[in-house]
Amino acid sequence: MKRHGARRIGGALLALTAAGGLLLTGCSGGSSDGSRATDSAYDGGGKASTPLPAPDRGPDEPGGDERREGEQDSSGVAPDPDHLSTFALDVDTASYGYARRALAEGRMPDPSTVRPEEFVNSFRQDYERPGGDGFTVTVDGARTGEEDWSLVRVGLATRSAEPGGERPPAALTFVVDVSGSMAEPGRLDLARESLAVMTDRLRDDDSVALVTFSDEAETVLPMTRLGGNRDEIRDAVAGLEPARSTDLGAGVETGYETAVEGLREGATNRVVLVSDALANTGETDADAILERISTSRREHGITLFGVGVGSDYGDALMERLADKGDGHTVYVSAQEDAREVFGEQLPRAVELAARDAKAQVAFDPATVAEFRLVGYDNRRVADDDFRDDRVDGGEVGPGHTVTALYAVRTRAGASGHLATATVRWLDAGTRTPHEETGDVETGDLDDSVWTASRGLAVTATAAYFADVLRSADHRHSALPGSPGLGRLSERAAALADRTGDEDVRDLAEAIRTADRLNRARPID
Repeated sequence: MKRHGARRIGGALLALTAAGGLLLTGCSGGSSDGSRATDSAYDGGGKASTPLPAPDRGPDEPGGDERREGEQDSSGVAPDPDHLSTFALDVDTASYGYARRALAEGRMPDPSTVRPEEFVNSFRQDYERPGGDGFTVTVDGARTGEEDWSLVRVGLATRSAEPGGERPPAALTFVVDVSGSMAEPGRLDLARESLAVMTDRLRDDDSVALVTFSDEAETVLPMTRLGGNRDEIRDAVAGLEPARSTDLGAGVETGYETAVEGLREGATNRVVLVSDALANTGETDADAILERISTSRREHGITLFGVGVGSDYGDALMERLADKGDGHTVYVSAQEDAREVFGEQLPRAVELAARDAKAQVAFDPATVAEFRLVGYDNRRVADDDFRDDRVDGGEVGPGHTVTALYAVRTRAGASGHLATATVRWLDAGTRTPHEETGDVETGDLDDSVWTASRGLAVTATAAYFADVLRSADHRHSALPGSPGLGRLSERAAALADRTGDEDVRDLAEAIRTADRLNRARPID
């Protein structure tokens, strides 16, 4: 049997389940294209049961988002028997955008910059949306070409972001890198155009501030209402010019100070960092930078939105800042990307639909032998901390979907309940906790990932692509059923033709380019 870096559910746990009646939160079976939650639940034999609560924690017990002892990243083997998988939600997409930029320039992306969850989350999904804040939960899956192995998809969706819908006003502090490296085409010029577009899209009751940084930081424009002041804001944006070195720490710190000075009660207060993240002066460590602005983040709830630019891009620093700064990142490499982010995505989703959102998936040891979460290596949460609301989760706005993909090996001949997924979040305003669940059974699995629904097939294709790119030789995927780059390119092209989706066509082109570049590389 091939090993896929999966977590094994041992015989001892299965015996304990049979003897002690280990209960898994669940709901009634769904259709092959995903299941929504109902009020019933299953144990390993498919009987109704009550939810399995997270262990109680005393008020003085410390929280923490550290990885559980012995747990490795998603390409390693976790040695401890466990039927739970817990992670903080993440809506970043920068890794996929940066990989496409590298491939377009004729080079394979650095494997360390490839995060599969950001590839998967770059694609539109058709999950059912909730009527208000919070999430819906969809769970589905399909079998791979490898015996007993399937891919199981957990999909979470927030309410739609309507362009003309009601929302609180926004108070956005733009922190723009004007260091010498930003003079390269596609960096500061793209930032200027993007901010000008967003100035036109924001509402009169929104506010913006502008901070620039090179070897020092400067507040160019204090928090200013859009109504009656758009020309002043446009002039400030148009005056952005590249200068010297990059003190990103000073820029972030000054940005948060400006955001606090212009803090608006009842508004969405956010810092938007636009940079190539090539910090070379002052503080360059993400944790140290975040500590300097920790009060602004925690006491005032100011979140960070990172926009990466440039062919030479400090991916690790930007990703760390966003993950620990209660925000997320995107990467823009062309005017089309920038218009989408600044002209459409950000104006529609300046508010939050959920804070500190986490997901926990409980696999039924009666049907599942082992499993592996694809990606989310930096977002793992200890299982016991799922319902500890002091432990940091992810911030998610309206219009977002979050997808997690698992490689799952079912027990030979097993049938019945497979897994239950639960998402927990805090209300963005009141911070009241809420949960929603969904489940999937073995009978819900499609026969093949390649003939499954559009969303599941695209998810599988993006995950296979990312897994190959982050392998040492760019030739092999650890995911079961991986067709290899050449065959994957053909599968992606066929999927693009079937769906007529331009985003899928772009994915197919990226895979084709990677395959061509890889074939040209010498075999060690």
